[in-house]
Amino acid sequence: MKTIVTIFIILQASVMTLYADQEKEIKAPVKHVTVYPDRAQVTHEATVEIPSGSTLLKLTGLSPYIDPQSIQVKGYGDFVIMSVNQQNNYLENLEDLPEVKNIRNQIETLQAKVEDEKTVVTVLQEKEAFLVANRAVLIKETTFTAEQFKNIMDLYTNSMDQVKTAVLKKTRIIKDYEKQIAALQKQISDKFGKQQLPSGVITVSLSSSKPSSGKLSFSYVVSNAGWYPSYDIRVDDITKPVTLFYKANVFQNTGVSWKDVKLSFSNATPWIAGDIPVLDTWFIDYYIPEPKPGIVLRGYASGVKRANEQVMAEMDAAKNAEMKEVEVMPAPVDKRTGETTVTFDITVPYTLEPDGKVQTIEIQRTTTPAGFKYLTVPKLSPLAYLTGNITDWAKQGLISGEATLYFENTFVGKSYLNVNQLKDTLTVSLGTDNSILVKREKRQDYTSKRTLGSNKTETYSFLITLRNNKNSAIRISVNDQIPVSSNSGIEVDAVELTGAKFNPQTGEVKWDLDLKPQENRQLILTYSVKYPKDKTIILE
Repeated sequence: MKTIVTIFIILQASVMTLYADQEKEIKAPVKHVTVYPDRAQVTHEATVEIPSGSTLLKLTGLSPYIDPQSIQVKGYGDFVIMSVNQQNNYLENLEDLPEVKNIRNQIETLQAKVEDEKTVVTVLQEKEAFLVANRAVLIKETTFTAEQFKNIMDLYTNSMDQVKTAVLKKTRIIKDYEKQIAALQKQISDKFGKQQLPSGVITVSLSSSKPSSGKLSFSYVVSNAGWYPSYDIRVDDITKPVTLFYKANVFQNTGVSWKDVKLSFSNATPWIAGDIPVLDTWFIDYYIPEPKPGIVLRGYASGVKRANEQVMAEMDAAKNAEMKEVEVMPAPVDKRTGETTVTFDITVPYTLEPDGKVQTIEIQRTTTPAGFKYLTVPKLSPLAYLTGNITDWAKQGLISGEATLYFENTFVGKSYLNVNQLKDTLTVSLGTDNSILVKREKRQDYTSKRTLGSNKTETYSFLITLRNNKNSAIRISVNDQIPVSSNSGIEVDAVELTGAKFNPQTGEVKWDLDLKPQENRQLILTYSVKYPKDKTIILE
């Protein structure tokens, strides 16, 4: 009977062992990273050997900043994925990764060499002390001939020279080792900083009816990474198209290196809620002001009112408690963007270390036809600004960002490329051009102040002079203004505008001119303001 029970227990243990989860740790290198403006989607791939039964695979050495809701695991093979879990292992941090262990081993080896060299230096210093002590004894207690004294001094000098030289060499070797140790320690510090980060782990439970091999693909979204655009806008000549260099400035501080990975840059915003906003019914009613304290509403006894107030207060408290519970839920974000989603795939693999440093990668270069035009506002500035009007810009998938401007192979400044506009033409400022001279001066002979009857009239006249010192013709818009009256007692009259376009509602005065090479052009702006003489208006 005992034999039968023993056999049954052994068989039961064998069956339990057969069906127990077999835990296996795997390594899956990063193959592809899609970088969004403030996060990144990381993809790993691995080929695994799967035994029959249940298997628990652990992908370790991951970033601790994984969004658990974004994890996707795909399997290819004769097995079934039962479950997927994610956690951070605080007992094993990212400094236990093989690359960090390798650096630590190098540091330990160098530290051992430093100890060896310091031991040799100590022995040499003891030898030096021995020579010094014996020299004093010999000179004090022994009588030497001149020849003997010379031989002893030569021996002492040679011995001390050898000791000093050996100590100097060993000291230099120690300093070199210490520099190497400091460089390796800085390398670790740059990778992970002072913070001891935990190691992210994704656990996958598999089930297979027979031993097989398969392929697993892991993808997840991680924070502490992103990219932002910048541009180089180059114009060699206003008769040629604009060359636009579209650059991605990428950074990552996820705690894990991205080595030789394929990068993609996307202007998508996956964190924005995809729920369509719903308009609830908008009820309106007459406004009834709250009664002042101490006044009893007609038809209610004061005690009843207080009772109702207490009930309402309790209802408000319950409602507030309910609202607080609702506030725990993440609020949906409604954001409208004018860009379409565009992804740029980089064919050349890149390596990005988790140090937060920005690496710039050119992702697009286009040559776009543009209409060039100068713009000046002489009332505010004597400078002429070159603008380029780029058509079909929406097809390029641009994002608003800083632009560095180059005109005629010369850096002319920085600007901001704003693509959030509902226009078919994108206007880009290309900086100032010193070849266009602009001057605005008051015409003293035509500027006056007169009083007639009960009214005062002030007249102001300005001369605007333009000169094109370029060797090619240009188009230029000159913008100025005259005041606009906001009082019926004030009358403003545009006396002379030299053929400008005038908007009486805004007071804007605009000239659109074509200037030939080396051409001068003069414009006159004269206006008058009439108002009661007992009033004061500041016009200058």
